Amino acid sequence: MDEYDVDEALQQALDRLTALAHISSALAGTLDARAGLERACRILAQRLGDWCAVDLLADDGSRERTAASRRGTPRAAGGELSEPPESASGPLARVLRGAGPLLLTEADLRPVLRRDPWDAAEDHVLTEQQAVCAIVAPLRVRREVLGAVTVARAANRPPLAESDLPLVEDIAHRIALAIDNARLHRETEHIAERLQRSLLPALPQPDHLTLAARYAPAHGTAEVGGDWYDAFVLPTGQTALIIGDVTGHDLKAAVTMSQLRNMLRGIACDRQEPPGAILHRLDLAQHALYPATTASCVYAVVQGPVGGPWQLDHASAGHPPPLLVTRDGDAHFLQGGAGVLLGVDTALPRPSATDPLPPLSTLLLYTDGLIERRGENLDRGLARLRQHAAALARKTPGTLCDELLAGLAPDATDDIALLALRIPAAGAGRTAGKHR
Repeated sequence: MDEYDVDEALQQALDRLTALAHISSALAGTLDARAGLERACRILAQRLGDWCAVDLLADDGSRERTAASRRGTPRAAGGELSEPPESASGPLARVLRGAGPLLLTEADLRPVLRRDPWDAAEDHVLTEQQAVCAIVAPLRVRREVLGAVTVARAANRPPLAESDLPLVEDIAHRIALAIDNARLHRETEHIAERLQRSLLPALPQPDHLTLAARYAPAHGTAEVGGDWYDAFVLPTGQTALIIGDVTGHDLKAAVTMSQLRNMLRGIACDRQEPPGAILHRLDLAQHALYPATTASCVYAVVQGPVGGPWQLDHASAGHPPPLLVTRDGDAHFLQGGAGVLLGVDTALPRPSATDPLPPLSTLLLYTDGLIERRGENLDRGLARLRQHAAALARKTPGTLCDELLAGLAPDATDDIALLALRIPAAGAGRTAGKHR
């Protein structure tokens, strides 16, 4: 081998390593499988072939051309396509069934009369791309074929050869791993969300009052958190409202949240005391059972005779203040009854406060994920919430919660819990409560 051949071989090896590194970086740079495939497809079309396509198989057997790109000109994916029928025996059909990788030479790609229309359609795609050679490799992981990657070259470049098969097979394996990791992440995220939701209670249906609650997991994470809401009718017939947040975003925080919620329920039902005293008892229990944890919480009791007037007795342990919105759109925070976080110091006082609840007003309890933004003063988040809630004063509690989540936290990085209560009109008779 002369010096020119050695230099050429070294350059080809360097090009292959560079392409492999770029594809690995593109796949590792995102958990969005589609975005990673589109990037990888563009790199393959530019560095290894003139055209590249990635087909994925769904659980029901259908096929989707998830990404496709032509050298120098990104091309949109083709969407959902038909799966290969039993009669199909062409290269792509064989690879999707587990064969490959397959090298298709110019002779293999010459126009032939395929017996199966599905094979003929795939041949036509390569003809449209003016391909004179191609490699089709399976996307295989854990003995399962997830799809196939096709890399094709036109006549203006040296043809793909047997020596290119290991490289394409390696790339296909990396793509398959990226797809599998994205699927596992998505499944884990859904499991975490289902676990979190299973720990949240169903709302009661007290007389007159209309209740709504929402829980929104953090976007882009697969973690459970410590946010919770609760509402129940006390033995006295009054309605208790709770919103809380255990510090942390892991399974421990979720378990602690569930335990604190249950303890608070038991204390509130057993002791008919002011909200500050109830939170003090919860703080004592938390220090004894979970000494290394902290949590914020609002405990409130709605009370009043049939037909009103209604009032709210409440206390806060380091939690953002409740927001009261009148029917006319006047909104203000209930700052009274504020105390330190649970788990800090049981000797510190825990005051209670009482505020009137005007007819047809709406009370909103929420966790800090709704108002906090990285690098922003908390007062701005509170002001933003007050303005949005005031504009939604006459919406139902359920609509209010939905609109606040959509307007204030479309891409929240923290879990969010919301609990909204609508006070009935003055003099309203005894009717069945609503849960919306």
